[in-house]
Amino acid sequence: TFACLWIGRIIECKCPLQVSGGRSFSIDYKHNCFLKDAKPFQYISGSIHYSRIPRYYWKDRLVKMYMAGLNAIQVYVPWNFHEAHFLDLANQTGLLVILRPGPYICAEWEMGGLPAWLLQKPNIILRSLCSSAPDYVQAVSNWFAVLLPKIKPWLYVNGGNIITVQVENEYGSYFACDYNYMRHLRTLFRLFLGEDTVLFTTDGNTDREMTCGSLEGLYATVDFGTNNNVTEAFKRQRRFEPRGPLVNSEFYTGWLDHWGDQHAVVDAQKVSRVLAEMLSMGANVNMYMFEGGTNFGYWNGADHDTRFRSVVTSYDYDAPLSEAGDPTEKLVAIRDVIKQFRDIPSGPMPPPTPKFAYGFVNLKKVLHLLNTLSPLGPVESQYPLTFEEMKQYYGYMLYRTTLPRDLSQPTPLISPLNGVHDRAYVSVNGVFQGLLERDTALVTNISGRQGDTVDVLVENMGRVNFGSKINDYKGLLSHLILGKDVLTDWKIYPLDIDGAIAGGWPHSDSQKYFPAPEKEPSLGPVFYMGTLQPNGLAWDTFLRLNEWTKGQVWINGVNLGRYWPARGPQQTLYVPGPLLSTVLPNYITVLELEGAPAHQRVLFMDRHQLSATAGKS
Repeated sequence: TFACLWIGRIIECKCPLQVSGGRSFSIDYKHNCFLKDAKPFQYISGSIHYSRIPRYYWKDRLVKMYMAGLNAIQVYVPWNFHEAHFLDLANQTGLLVILRPGPYICAEWEMGGLPAWLLQKPNIILRSLCSSAPDYVQAVSNWFAVLLPKIKPWLYVNGGNIITVQVENEYGSYFACDYNYMRHLRTLFRLFLGEDTVLFTTDGNTDREMTCGSLEGLYATVDFGTNNNVTEAFKRQRRFEPRGPLVNSEFYTGWLDHWGDQHAVVDAQKVSRVLAEMLSMGANVNMYMFEGGTNFGYWNGADHDTRFRSVVTSYDYDAPLSEAGDPTEKLVAIRDVIKQFRDIPSGPMPPPTPKFAYGFVNLKKVLHLLNTLSPLGPVESQYPLTFEEMKQYYGYMLYRTTLPRDLSQPTPLISPLNGVHDRAYVSVNGVFQGLLERDTALVTNISGRQGDTVDVLVENMGRVNFGSKINDYKGLLSHLILGKDVLTDWKIYPLDIDGAIAGGWPHSDSQKYFPAPEKEPSLGPVFYMGTLQPNGLAWDTFLRLNEWTKGQVWINGVNLGRYWPARGPQQTLYVPGPLLSTVLPNYITVLELEGAPAHQRVLFMDRHQLSATAGKS
């Protein structure tokens, strides 16, 4: 039924919220617990990121989490990648939701979930309400005015499944420590979600983090892993919340990998033992992650402590559910703990999704990337422009100029202010000369004749998602110096590689481009293509690019992410089965940035390899 009100001469009809009698969720400060429908409630939750899991597998993953004994899930809402249907599936599965809408989320996600267009304003101050940050605050207010009203019907008290909502994320780890900013966010959340919604903060387990990240009216929770003393960690929460439930909002079941790291592993028995200790204390625990998933496309984040370190494509996280959503021994150990504290669903755990080793596919060189420029032509500028100034926020961009004089001997091309963000592939007249890399390779040598074309292809390796350096502009941020000359008069090409490949290129133009002339260079950025013939199956598989150097892979127009087996640890890319056709040829496109192996083939395997040691994950 609809409630209709006369407003002047206009009838306004509103569908009332479907609230079942007695639905409530609150904090009982007297008895140190949550109350759900006026009864004590302890949540056992797991983190899952819908942005890292193919939509067609959402239900499968949620059912597995439910069958593991969880009664809740924790979900981020990335400002730069949002989706509402996931909440409905969780509700259908019987899982409550702990929602983390940011605006900043960290999550090892590109720019911590903040949209890169914020960086169009030079020197913008992010995550602050200071006088120099009005653009950011206004953007957040505009975003929340759209997002939060959509969340309100999903609150538990309104008939939905959201029990608590986090404000910001680990704000105590940020340099600003701006209480006015947190007060502004609290006002927005209260305005749109109501005074009775349980709002909370999450911060690391130090006094500074808790002091700067907590605020009156927002319930303060902590995060910590298996290496922390549980009693001491909750004592720190008690210093900021003397009464109320104990909450570990991020209990780390594993950890992330950066390119060049060893693959992170956390012992399953250690995880289950610490989980049991927390649950026996009556604590509410969210396991981060329960399934990690994949940083498809360009969505991986990065860290910058002593240097820039990009997160790998796999976000497997050594979680209880693998990158491909398969139950692990860690999940079994966790389930055995949970059933000591609550009734868990009867019946078997859903099986792993089927995998298939499709075998080798031979690829052929198609075209040097520098011959596939933007059809819109370049933007001309005396000095380099950033990705943000060009309004191309992800992927690759080409900077082109000419040699100012003859260079008969190798001459240093220098980024003196460490201004290459993040990796640059340098060619002269189409011949690869070398590369520049942020923080680690600031010089490369080139040679040629006056007037020769200099191409600098710059790769955005993912924006910093944590700490003080999240204002992470991409491209050439400062001059390049060649010997004694500052390079000027640039032609800058935004490259919509993903749009071209999603539209069928290069396979649709194979008659035009294929095969590439033998004189085409084999080093530097080059496209390769091949076809996986259908065999009637569309099962999950893993793509191994053995002896390839570094690049990007698309299958049937979908960007699987970055590969970099030479640096590791990750050796395979996850290929969700539903991407594959059972009747039509499956098109593989590879952008190799440095140099392909002589065999020019790739391998589809039935298991992942997340470390450089064969046979181990």
